[in-house]
Amino acid sequence: MASDRIPYSYPTFDNVADERRHRKQRLAAAMRLFGHFGFDEGAAGHITARDPEHLDHFWVNPLGINFKQIKVKDLLLVNDEGEVVDGNWPLNTAAFVIHSAIHAARPEVVAAAHAHSIHGKSWSILRRPLDPLTQDACAFHGDHAVFDDYTGVVLDLEEGKRIARALDDKKAAILSNHGLLTVGQSVDEAAWWFITMERSCQAQLLAEAAGTPVPIDADQAEKTAAQVGSHQAGWRQFQPLYSWIVEQQPDLLDE
Repeated sequence: MASDRIPYSYPTFDNVADERRHRKQRLAAAMRLFGHFGFDEGAAGHITARDPEHLDHFWVNPLGINFKQIKVKDLLLVNDEGEVVDGNWPLNTAAFVIHSAIHAARPEVVAAAHAHSIHGKSWSILRRPLDPLTQDACAFHGDHAVFDDYTGVVLDLEEGKRIARALDDKKAAILSNHGLLTVGQSVDEAAWWFITMERSCQAQLLAEAAGTPVPIDADQAEKTAAQVGSHQAGWRQFQPLYSWIVEQQPDLLDE
């Protein structure tokens, strides 16, 4: 029997405060899951959620708190000038540079996720898009980009804009010699795309190490992409993970 804790349709809200709380709870949960899956790398990595009222502001994890320890009360609200308008922790400059450019360029994007996960950054060294080798990888078929340049830590606003232009209208980008970046129309979706993209990078690395992979043919890959790569599909895949992490680590919801 399916758990009644797992919703099967995207929630609606009567007021901005409830929607903001929902996004922040999802954001903190996504960070805990990134920590659980080992996507943390020191102080690197960030996930953002656009504020539902102040659309040029976003919520983000602060610099120096591990993904495994993030709580709702730790999140920072940052404006389009890089000023922290809610929160007491320092801001990760790279988080602002990358995410501010994406949120400005893509008004439909609610959330964006970036981390230095081991298989994602390993695959990024090859500066190639993923192939449709598995059903899960088909979510990215024709819907991810490769940012094929590396100029150091992203601290320049122009570099953030270049990443946003490379991402274009896609759900994900491989940042060469750096890591993965995903976006979505909900925090749930953006987080799930990152999780499954990291695993797809792992699968392709393993397949290529073992032999010569046989990809899914283009027609079937396109058909499967429509089935597993929609906004709703990404949102839904995250729900069991959210239910589990909140049950295991309820302190993440502390406000």
